[in-house]
Amino acid sequence: MDRIRCALMRGGTSKGAFFLADDLPSAPAERDDVLLRVMGSPDVRQIDGVGGAHPLTSKVAVVSRSELPGVDVDYLFCQVVVDEPVVSTSQTCGNMLAGVAPFAIERGLVPAQDGRTVVRVRMVNTGAVAALTVRTPGGVVTYRGDAAISGVPGTAAPVEVELDASDGALLPTGSPLDVLAGVPATCVDNGMPSVVVRAADLGLTGTEAPAALEADQDLVQRIREIRAAAYPLMGLDGDLEQTTTPKIVLVSEPRDGGTLATRSFIPRRVHQAIGVLGAASVAAASRLPGGVATALASLPGPGEPVRVEHPTGYLDLYVDPDPADPTVIRSTRVVRTARLLMDGYVFPR
Repeated sequence: MDRIRCALMRGGTSKGAFFLADDLPSAPAERDDVLLRVMGSPDVRQIDGVGGAHPLTSKVAVVSRSELPGVDVDYLFCQVVVDEPVVSTSQTCGNMLAGVAPFAIERGLVPAQDGRTVVRVRMVNTGAVAALTVRTPGGVVTYRGDAAISGVPGTAAPVEVELDASDGALLPTGSPLDVLAGVPATCVDNGMPSVVVRAADLGLTGTEAPAALEADQDLVQRIREIRAAAYPLMGLDGDLEQTTTPKIVLVSEPRDGGTLATRSFIPRRVHQAIGVLGAASVAAASRLPGGVATALASLPGPGEPVRVEHPTGYLDLYVDPDPADPTVIRSTRVVRTARLLMDGYVFPR
């Protein structure tokens, strides 16, 4: 392939390349080879590609019309590893999800309505479905608006994301409390398989900078051991070293009026913010009786969002648990923003 139609978009606090599935090889191995060359991996600088030399900016969304009833488009997320020749589809990405609806409208997969357009998206990696509401005045996507999200400078038009109730178990191990590699933890999946651990149980305050956490090799090894212990218990399969799940999220008491403070490993680097679906899982964990996060959480009042603090600000989520059973989440809503950065052709190495 000499050149491929591509859009570069920011979705939430992530950034990456968006493609129509028809513009890429259909065979996964061939597709992944193209994506590695497009992004410039493996190379810590990704100097010969369009990747941003960080997991948050080395992402790909592959979008196509969906054949499922009641669903408009399918979205396959690909995490292109920066310094290894690896493309992982073991998870999805809720930040990149925010860009899928405007991209689908821009490419003509979904007709725009005058005012607001709702796009129902199936996340192929997990099978979950989300409804995204995009502003389309005059039937045209607008990226200008007054919505601000932490971790992104300036403002943009909001993208309202509502996750359908999950068909899977919120507690993959069946318990709100497990001991993994000697550390108390809550394994939870409200859109992202996550392991919630108290920062204090690892000798941390929870306020450490991401770079300091990444530089602590003893900590990195403990995180690896916790992931390895959680992996089979959560029903995950495949090669652990080739996947990016489960996420390990360290939680501590909020510092700035939120519900919980977090530091999220993805899985070796530490997120400068937090993923949307990882935050959704933390928000659900904050309400679980017997979980590690419950005693630390400052829960909001009725109708108020769960505010998940992260290294560059916070993320607000509206979580609707079943009043009769806190292990059932009926819906999760969050506001993100997205912006088209470039639309044209990319030339793979």
